[in-house]
Amino acid sequence: MTGIEENILIKLGISAIFGLVIGLERELKRKPVGLKTSLVISVVSCLLTIVSIESAYTFPAPENVTITMDPLRLAAQIISGIGFLGAGVILRRGNDSISGLTTAAMIWGAAGIGVAVGAGFYIEAFAGVALLIISVEFVPFLMKVFGPKQLREKEIMLHLHIRDKEQIEKAISYLMEKQYIIRRLKIKDLDNGDHLVQILVAVDYREKPTEVYAAVSSLDGVQKVEIESIG
Repeated sequence: MTGIEENILIKLGISAIFGLVIGLERELKRKPVGLKTSLVISVVSCLLTIVSIESAYTFPAPENVTITMDPLRLAAQIISGIGFLGAGVILRRGNDSISGLTTAAMIWGAAGIGVAVGAGFYIEAFAGVALLIISVEFVPFLMKVFGPKQLREKEIMLHLHIRDKEQIEKAISYLMEKQYIIRRLKIKDLDNGDHLVQILVAVDYREKPTEVYAAVSSLDGVQKVEIESIG
């Protein structure tokens, strides 16, 4: 095995390890793109970068023809092409909230790490992986503890089935007394005579959804409660 072949295998191995780290973080959170996908993206991005660089200097130009090849021409298409995978994991939920943006960004990041390793920037790639994990895992936690109030809140969607219209105003007043921030309110009349009240509230991140459920379900006039934690 030649030195060049060993160097290529080392690059692919390092890229696989970095892809493993990124994929493991997504896998632990049960996200759509997990271990296998991140590994494939990182390794193939590294491989295409190696092919792009090596081919620029391997294939000789025809005689009397001056051709200047960009060593990263093929690698440059990886970042734009990876957008198709990223778009596939961005979903719109029934409550109009968007999910999957972080996972799409991590896919893009895994491709970038593969390109960096393929181009031989090992230290930069290692620093990139470390900063990715810190940004996704530790920075949000620090923001919840030391950040502004808006970052120490989480959103909960309440679906309340109320029979008496007068109880709707009382339910809203009760939520405001609990210092819940009402972000969105929607009221819909049902065929059985009940009123469906959909309320998006922001509560302290330390408050459990079960505590919110217990508080709302005890209200007079509330026939049925559905609760969904958004973030």
